[in-house]
Amino acid sequence: MFGLFRKLMPREDRFFDLFERHTETLVGGAHSLVTLLEGGAIPQSCREIHDFESAADDVTRDVLIAVRRSFITPFDRSAITSLISSMDDAVDEMWQTAKAITLYEVDRFEPQMLEMSRLGVEAAQLVCEAVPLMRNIGRNSARLHAITEAVVHLEGRADDLHQSGLKALYLAHGAERPMAFIVGREIYSHIERVLDRLEDVADEIQGIVIDHA
Repeated sequence: MFGLFRKLMPREDRFFDLFERHTETLVGGAHSLVTLLEGGAIPQSCREIHDFESAADDVTRDVLIAVRRSFITPFDRSAITSLISSMDDAVDEMWQTAKAITLYEVDRFEPQMLEMSRLGVEAAQLVCEAVPLMRNIGRNSARLHAITEAVVHLEGRADDLHQSGLKALYLAHGAERPMAFIVGREIYSHIERVLDRLEDVADEIQGIVIDHA
């Protein structure tokens, strides 16, 4: 009877399967955000980001259900929920960026916005690399540390682009077209928060590595 009961419970490795599924939405959403900020097929890119955000929500819900039903988890339940929540927040912020662009009908974007989004792709790809390595933290701790440091570095570069972009935006529009500046500032803020949330993911991974390496 106990053996049958265990078979009905979520497996420990299922958490990693779900984490890896979520990283696919991170990377996909980040690529679609770049396409959006290149000014190409804006409606299509926004739909793609929405689809990735919806898929991410589904995975997050599955993780939270699995946490409640599992006796054995790969690491602390609070760490699992914090990690998946930070990943979900990053995809959510991509969708918030797309929604702001749709709301204000923006179709031209500053070069710093595009460069920040490309940094977001790099950060998302690093997270995508890191998650499978967490199946064996002891063996992969050095690489995981390097990945998380790289994500933090990318977020710092994005901060610099954010500041220079805001200054350029103000000089171009601040006095004569204040609404253009306000809208541009909001879009910059959303893109910056994408990188901030990806840094949060790196911080969660780093904390797990420290606890379990």
